[in-house]
Amino acid sequence: MSEVMPNWNLNDLYPGMDSPELKKDMAAVSAGALRFETHYKGKIAATTPDEFGKSVEEYEKLNETLGRLDAYSYMMHSTNMSDPEISTFYQNVMEKENDVSGKMLFFELELNSLTDEQLAEKMTSPVAKKYEPWIKNVRAARDHMLPENMEKLLHDKAMSSSTAWIRLFDETMAGLRFNIGGKKLTEPEAAAKMSDPDIETRHEACAEMNRVMKENMSTFALITNTLAKDKQIEDEWRGYKRPISARNIQNQVEDEVVDALVDSVVDSHADISHRYYKMKADWLGVDKLDYSDRNAPIPDLPEKKYSWEDAKKIVLSAYNEFSPEMAAIGKKFFDNNWIDVAPKEGKEGGAYSHPTVPSAHPYIMLNYMGTAGDVMTLAHELGHGVHQYLAREQGMLKSNTPITLAETASIFGEMMTFKYMLKHEQDPKQRFAMLAEKTGSMINSSVRQIAFHRFETEVHTARRKEGELSPERLNGIWTKTQSDALGPSVTNDDNSNAMWASVPHLIHTPFYVYGYAFGDCLVNSLYKVYEEGKVADFPKKYMEMLSKGGSERHQQMLKPFGLDASKADFWKKGLSVVKGFVDELEVLTDQLGMNKNKTQQANKTAVAAKQPVTLASAVKAATKNGR
Repeated sequence: MSEVMPNWNLNDLYPGMDSPELKKDMAAVSAGALRFETHYKGKIAATTPDEFGKSVEEYEKLNETLGRLDAYSYMMHSTNMSDPEISTFYQNVMEKENDVSGKMLFFELELNSLTDEQLAEKMTSPVAKKYEPWIKNVRAARDHMLPENMEKLLHDKAMSSSTAWIRLFDETMAGLRFNIGGKKLTEPEAAAKMSDPDIETRHEACAEMNRVMKENMSTFALITNTLAKDKQIEDEWRGYKRPISARNIQNQVEDEVVDALVDSVVDSHADISHRYYKMKADWLGVDKLDYSDRNAPIPDLPEKKYSWEDAKKIVLSAYNEFSPEMAAIGKKFFDNNWIDVAPKEGKEGGAYSHPTVPSAHPYIMLNYMGTAGDVMTLAHELGHGVHQYLAREQGMLKSNTPITLAETASIFGEMMTFKYMLKHEQDPKQRFAMLAEKTGSMINSSVRQIAFHRFETEVHTARRKEGELSPERLNGIWTKTQSDALGPSVTNDDNSNAMWASVPHLIHTPFYVYGYAFGDCLVNSLYKVYEEGKVADFPKKYMEMLSKGGSERHQQMLKPFGLDASKADFWKKGLSVVKGFVDELEVLTDQLGMNKNKTQQANKTAVAAKQPVTLASAVKAATKNGR
């Protein structure tokens, strides 16, 4: 009998789509926004400090109600995309939100139009002072704001432009089916087959996914081109010189810092990803890996499966070793069904943790299938959940964390769980497999995400210079950027060149993906500080950092740990941790005789010489042949 896995209970937001509570909030937020607009529009500059503070409080309350409606409708839709009634509900809520937020649009525009002197006078209000970090973040983009009528036009048209195209992407992906092994699978199920122990299954899954992406390429290429052009138009009107700049301002990070991250990762390719995939090809006994072999389990080792109960126990135990407070918060997600676990028809692929609103709590969505990677995904999303739970105390406007720190808790949670699992695994070969999988995962978070970022950057740049990009052009950019990152030991061909179309972040949130690499390198450095034990009360300071949400920039957040992301060597320090894992794997590969290519060569030598094969002879033969 298959294991029963929990579905989330969204009643803490609303009892149902037709509930009186939801209808009441829909009506109240509409009326509240109208009152807010009538009372404050055109008058912010003339408000007293106390009136200004009160206006920000009212703005926050309205956004909290909007956020609750948005979270509920989105989570309902993301787990039931094939249900037309829920899709209609989701669209109607989005349209209502768009109408309401349009009435409040003037507020941030007028806030940005205040002179520094005017703002300083208003900030003498204790209430206003409480919102200072949020006000600073809003005003960071003041030079790129447009006149109110243009801002209103862009805001209102979003429902029929970018938001509509994103919905088309999501519903198209949810409706796709992939014929693998004689079964019709959803996208998350098909993607999981690319990590199957059986090489033929992996290759079939990759070829089938690529085939289906190409079969629907006219839709995916149109969505990508349209969204890129939409962004170009808005960026040009706002005066952003680069496609990434708007995202960096939102993330509270300078363009130069992100450029340094990208350059450092690209410089590391030969020493990290190229070496790792060369080893992986040797482990699998092939000259070159197929694209689908990148995440293959180690051959000749039975893939360890983890029940849902196993995963819960492992992750909570790992969290508890670091901080009992963290584990206690994490346990709430399981005890109260704040988590939706199993894959199903119509459910969005991947995983996420949704912060919802401070007056409620976060929710986690997974597609759990029992692999070690799925355990790590649980650890990752639970890290997000704990972070979001702690940040609630900052309130609606200050709890949202920029990408520069949003992935910190999630990747830190993964590292804690990995270290815990490694410590409790006694089988040397399973420990080797865990280290190999973790190294591959870290490469996926750093090297691969920067490769996605470079693909995205080249697509937006080419779209601006060349006009609409053909599917072949998009596929070519993908192949080039992925080949650069993965190296000569991985095949990138017609069986994988359309896989870019399955990456949702490129559609949902342009220029988000570098945040994973930012977080991975940051966490590597942070975890190194923790293991060195040089910072007193590290867990306490870490939890305090998470509780600050978006109220401080990354420089302030990292100061208690002696780290500074603006320093030239910061990224190389983080990447050195991954390189250290690759170095260790090279040693263990020979020690444990995991190199199939060397063993095969030794077999041939032994047969020719009529002598038995030993690990020593395998190493000797491999050395002789320049391996």
